[in-house]
Amino acid sequence: MPSRREMPLPRESRVCLFANRFGRRHDLRRFFALVSRLGDGVFWYVLMAAMIVFDGWQGLAAAAHLAATGAVALVLYKGLKRWTRRPRPFASDVRIQAWIAPLDEFSFPSGHTLHAVAFTLVALAHYPALAPLLLPFTACVAASRVVLGLHYPSDVLAATVIGSGLAGMAVWGVPGVSLLG
Repeated sequence: MPSRREMPLPRESRVCLFANRFGRRHDLRRFFALVSRLGDGVFWYVLMAAMIVFDGWQGLAAAAHLAATGAVALVLYKGLKRWTRRPRPFASDVRIQAWIAPLDEFSFPSGHTLHAVAFTLVALAHYPALAPLLLPFTACVAASRVVLGLHYPSDVLAATVIGSGLAGMAVWGVPGVSLLG
C-alpha cells in the first residue's frame, strides 16, 4: 500500500483528470506534446546558443550560468524523484491517459517545470527583455505536464517553488546580475 506521501489528494486527482481531458483534442495534444518536447532541453539549448551568438562573451557568461543552474537542477530533481517515488497520475488512475511517454518512472517533482522556471528566472536576470517569450513558454511547459497526464498539479507547483529558489540562489551574489531587474 502506498504511503500517504505518495497518494494524491482526491481533489488533485479531479483537477488532473479534468486537465488530462484536453489531450483528447488532437490539436491541443500536439501543442502540449511539442511544448513538452521543447522543454526537454531543445528550447533551452537554442536559447543559450542565441545568447552567445547575439551577445558574445556576455552571452557566453549567461549561457554558462544557465548550464550550471541546469546541472544543479538535474541532480536535485533526480534525487527528489528517487526519494519520494511518487507514481505518475496515469499509473495511479486508469482514467488518466499518458498522452506521451514519460522520461522516467516517478512524478514528484516535475523536472520539466523545475528546469523551465529556474532557466527562465536566471535568463531574465541577464536579459529582462526576454520575459514576453520565456514567461508564456514556461507556463505552457508547466501546464503540459498535467494535461499530458504525467504530473499532478502539486508536482508542478513544488517544481515551481524549487526552481524559483534555485534560481534565486543561482543569481545571488553574481556581480551585475539581479532577479530584481
